Amino acid sequence: MTRRALAGWLLLWCLPWIGGGMAVAADAEIAVVASARAPDRMLPAEALARIFRRKMLYWPDGIKIEPVNLPATDPLRQAFSRHVLKMELAELEDYWNQQYFHGIFPPYVLASQEAVLRFVADNPGAIGYVAGCAVDARVVVVLRIKVDELPGAGQGCAR
Repeated sequence: MTRRALAGWLLLWCLPWIGGGMAVAADAEIAVVASARAPDRMLPAEALARIFRRKMLYWPDGIKIEPVNLPATDPLRQAFSRHVLKMELAELEDYWNQQYFHGIFPPYVLASQEAVLRFVADNPGAIGYVAGCAVDARVVVVLRIKVDELPGAGQGCAR
């Protein structure tokens, strides 16, 4: 094997560990979170879709559900909408325009993953989502959603 072939083979073998390749794999998970102070909030993905479409309004213990979203341009929100709601941005906009005429408003939008973590931690009825690497002790993960990739979703995650 020539030196050039050996160097090429080594580069290909090491590529996942160079330049953040491992970060993409680790961040390719959406963590749906609830307050650590709230009772058990485990739920199936179907219930999660109903919550974020505002079709399920109360937890089994009677507490009002407060779902929160990231901004529509956030890659994490786009992945969440595709995987959980099975809708793209334009479809969601049409959906909420229709719901508005029935007096149903979309979930609140918070500016960042940190804002989602703070809001969810402070509100026992709240539910939101962040990149898997952003989860901390303030919240509990109620559902993990594996996705192919989340470009930019790991920003701010300590490694």
